[in-house]
Amino acid sequence: MKSNLLSNIYNPADLRLLKEEQLIQVALELRQFIIDVVSVKEGHLGASLGVVELTIALHYVFNTPQDLLVWDVGHQAYGHKILTERRENFHTNRQLGGVSGFPKRAESVYDTFGVGHSSTSISAALGMAIASKLKGDFDKEHIAVIGDASIASGMAFEGLNHAGVTDANILVILNDNAIGIDPSVGALKKYLTAVKNGKNPKQNNIIKSLNFDYSGPIDGHDIPTLIKELNRLKKIKGPKFLHIVTTKGKGLQQAEENQVKYHAPGKFDASTGEIHLKSEENLPPKFQDVFGLTLLDLARKNEKIIGITPAMPSGSSLKFMMDEFPERAFDVGIAEQHAVTLAAGMATQGMIVYCNIYSTFLQRAYDQVIHDVALQNLPVIFCLDRAGLVGEDGATHHGVFDIAYLHTIPNLILYAPINEIALQNILYTVQSEILEHPIAIRYPRGRGVLPKWKTENYGNYEKIVIGKANCLKSGTKKAVLSTGAIGNNVIAALKEAGNPETIAHYDFPFIKPLDNDLLNNILTLFDHIITIEDGAKIGGFGSAVADYAAANNFAKRIEILGIPDTFIEHGTVIEQQHFCKIDVKSLANLFSEIEK
Repeated sequence: MKSNLLSNIYNPADLRLLKEEQLIQVALELRQFIIDVVSVKEGHLGASLGVVELTIALHYVFNTPQDLLVWDVGHQAYGHKILTERRENFHTNRQLGGVSGFPKRAESVYDTFGVGHSSTSISAALGMAIASKLKGDFDKEHIAVIGDASIASGMAFEGLNHAGVTDANILVILNDNAIGIDPSVGALKKYLTAVKNGKNPKQNNIIKSLNFDYSGPIDGHDIPTLIKELNRLKKIKGPKFLHIVTTKGKGLQQAEENQVKYHAPGKFDASTGEIHLKSEENLPPKFQDVFGLTLLDLARKNEKIIGITPAMPSGSSLKFMMDEFPERAFDVGIAEQHAVTLAAGMATQGMIVYCNIYSTFLQRAYDQVIHDVALQNLPVIFCLDRAGLVGEDGATHHGVFDIAYLHTIPNLILYAPINEIALQNILYTVQSEILEHPIAIRYPRGRGVLPKWKTENYGNYEKIVIGKANCLKSGTKKAVLSTGAIGNNVIAALKEAGNPETIAHYDFPFIKPLDNDLLNNILTLFDHIITIEDGAKIGGFGSAVADYAAANNFAKRIEILGIPDTFIEHGTVIEQQHFCKIDVKSLANLFSEIEK
């Protein structure tokens, strides 16, 4: 019986003590280790399984951490973490206080650059390489591992464009598996497919044209070939590019066959690969599905409706519309800036454009929102999925800054639905009449609160009056003002506190424009105002309320609840809300204290 090699590998120095022929066994053990942990603890599976051999080869050939290794996005870095002094703690992956699901500089010297959003690796590694040269270190290696979906992004091309006119000691490794979270799209994907199939003339090589020493494509699961090629490239100075071909989900049949589902499959049977199905009976719908199904229904009735997403058709549920109306629904790849300006261009021609971008990813297109949409007052409809705290993905993926960074922009309407009905009605409203301004609609990750939404409400639309807020519960002394789905925490907390008659609750779905008439009445009637939002307290909804009060000479006590001025680490949404004191229990305690 073979001994377990992985159990004796604490860091890459231990790995390098092994004979090359032993690395195949290490790969088998590492792959099984990832499967065993993720099957129970959940997380990103397919991407890490696909780069097991590459991970081993990189740490075997290069002198990490002295040589600097940058993983793009980081979904694929589980094997890297296990081999770099975190094997014994890897079972805490993505849990509060545990190992981060992404490379994180504060966590390990082997994590040379913090990642989570795509297409940053080439620029980061190039910056490191130029810095090494300036410091007189001409031997240090700088390696960026990037996928075929990420390299199609504009930022990756900016990095390649710069690197190609330097003599920086950088190696870019293209992990080409033809898929990101969803299948890769675009002309570059077709080019890479032609290269892999031997149908592209060698003189047409894009990468060589950018002054890189190009090699490949080679089998990314062949450890001896990888090691041989990496050792050869170590001896070549300047910008180098290695094209490897891998299979996402390698080593687990179901993950290879269903790469979208097994990107992050939840809990599954480690031996069979079968996903443990969770009963969805009597559960509320996911907000993303409310968006996707409503948009499909509206698109059937209005041929001017367009859907756009940057590489998230499944995650945003735009796929419903893409399947039925492929000529009117577009996955533009990892290209948020392009997505926004593409939407703006369509809007100039009278199209009704729903541009669905995760809140955290819209940060990457802020200039386009201002310059190309709001400045021209084009009625683009931004649908910001995953707004607020998102749980285990942690600080890189929270959508907690959108209120602050959007509500300062002239012309832009900002809306946050409290539930599924409000979301479907605003989606209906913005296409049923001529919208005079752009609008951003922010809604959270996960499920709503109405189990019977689809059977009782789907397709039954009502127009929403722009700029109007609502009183959900009357009160005599104090007022709670909430915006968006976090208002459901307030509703639950008030019930838990016995629905105190002194506390009123108002839903402000429109953060901009605020319902100034109602706000004026609230500030006249109540001396103590509490605002709550699933977003940053600085510059958010509460700040807007406080600004209005100050500008109109209301000397009232205004208490702002939301996300404090810190990056919130990974954990469950409930744990994160508790840290921010906006979970049901914390709010119930607050309301009970107010009553005393």
